[in-house]
Amino acid sequence: MGRPYSLDLRERVVTAAAATSRRQAAARFGVGQATAIRWMAALAATGTVAARPQGRARRSKLDPYETFLRTLIDEKVDITLEEMRARLQDEHGLTVGLGTLWAFLDARDLTYKKRRPTPQSRIGWT
Repeated sequence: MGRPYSLDLRERVVTAAAATSRRQAAARFGVGQATAIRWMAALAATGTVAARPQGRARRSKLDPYETFLRTLIDEKVDITLEEMRARLQDEHGLTVGLGTLWAFLDARDLTYKKRRPTPQSRIGWT
């Protein structure tokens, strides 16, 4: 993702656009005409030309249900993702994919892997 223009440049363009036209100010500072027009509109609407935060907050739609999921795991340690997904659907009406559920649990280190019993080595310790 690209970086926003500096606040200094934004302020200089807006100051120049107040004295001349927006298109002339854009040409003078080497920014696009639409950019200068957009900055002037932002100044009129919000009172500032500062760049807005980029991106979005990385929230999961499972965040409000974290305690419910932890309770499910405490009740049955080896519960499967499919069972968790079915309980979420039945009790809360929330439909999620297995990948979403797995990523949510993995980010919180709530994963559990069953260990299959392996036969003891006849040769010795391995």
